[in-house]
Amino acid sequence: MAISQAVCNVFKQELLKGNHDFDGGATYYIALYTSSASLGATTTAYSSSNEVTNSSGAAYSAGGKVLTSPTVTLSGTTAFVDFADVSWTSASFTANGALIYRQDGGAPTDDAVVVLAFGGDFTASNGTFTIQFPAAGGGSEIIRLG
Repeated sequence: MAISQAVCNVFKQELLKGNHDFDGGATYYIALYTSSASLGATTTAYSSSNEVTNSSGAAYSAGGKVLTSPTVTLSGTTAFVDFADVSWTSASFTANGALIYRQDGGAPTDDAVVVLAFGGDFTASNGTFTIQFPAAGGGSEIIRLG
């Protein structure tokens, strides 16, 4: 099993069908996964299989967290979307990667967007676990079209 950083193929296809709206209308989530997960470009949808579980406490809930403050920007010929950083407080779990996916209540739902590979396990022990998105316009945005 492995987690490979990738823009998901289903996202590319659904984007051309007009099924993604980062500026309003759709809700995007980020779910965390263990090193037992198999995620990459061919991931099509959110799944709870090998998703993080709390070793104590209740900081993490299945499905992850809603990504807030989506901002779509154009810089030169590159378009990108940025989100506010997301944190789980009083967290006790280990994560190896994440999946950003769309859930909007209409068909299709739970479409995979991007897989994030952390490059190893990261553990929080009754602490704060934060996903920090790169600064917008810095050239390392998670979702960008250039």
